[in-house]
Amino acid sequence: MGDKGLTRQRAAWYTPARGPWKDWVSLLHPPYTAWHLSYVLIGAGLAPRLSVGRLVATLLAFGLAVGLGAHALDELRGRPLGTSIPAHLLVTVSAAAIAGAVVLGGFGIARVGWGLAIFIALGVVLVVGYNLELWRLHNDIWFAIAWGSFPLLTAYYAQAGTVRPAAVAGALFAFGLSKAQRTLSTEARDLRRRAVQVSGEKSYTDGSRRALSRESLLRPVEASLMALSGSTCALGVGLVLARVGH
Repeated sequence: MGDKGLTRQRAAWYTPARGPWKDWVSLLHPPYTAWHLSYVLIGAGLAPRLSVGRLVATLLAFGLAVGLGAHALDELRGRPLGTSIPAHLLVTVSAAAIAGAVVLGGFGIARVGWGLAIFIALGVVLVVGYNLELWRLHNDIWFAIAWGSFPLLTAYYAQAGTVRPAAVAGALFAFGLSKAQRTLSTEARDLRRRAVQVSGEKSYTDGSRRALSRESLLRPVEASLMALSGSTCALGVGLVLARVGH
């Protein structure tokens, strides 16, 4: 049978194979959403002082905008996950989630200052532009900015009311890691959703050979994504706990 049809029922390594909530769990991209929210934790943890209330509000805003809003728009365009969620429901969920994030940000302006409005406006542009592939925002660079650097900088600004060198350094870290994520996930999507068959073999210096398959190519890529997601989340939680503990 070879590797034809391997993982064909699952659009990504984290999507359930079956179940009543399969489509909605798939839509949320749980490990990737947690990964991007960890940049919020890191940004807040790098700030000179940490307000738990502001952090919770920032997490909730990005959870709505990224976890629901962005992913619903992404599914609306081309059905990459193959869900059966009606288009009108995807539009409603996305609009409500993005609006909720904007409202939360609006409340934050009173505490942080009007500079936060710039981050709110930019966030809307990035979510809509990237996921609907508008304004040439759908590429590796803008992915790394929108889902890596931007949440970290926003979280830092929400805490400090300014952006300092520590935040810039953190943003560069988030940019690089998000770029790596994009590279790995693009290869994983190609193998899972577009490749019909893989053939070939590896030849080693000792004369041995090993056949190539979709599974053998997917395994290290997706294992790396799993490890990076978990590690980044652990770093974010650790930074916040260290600050709260002090």
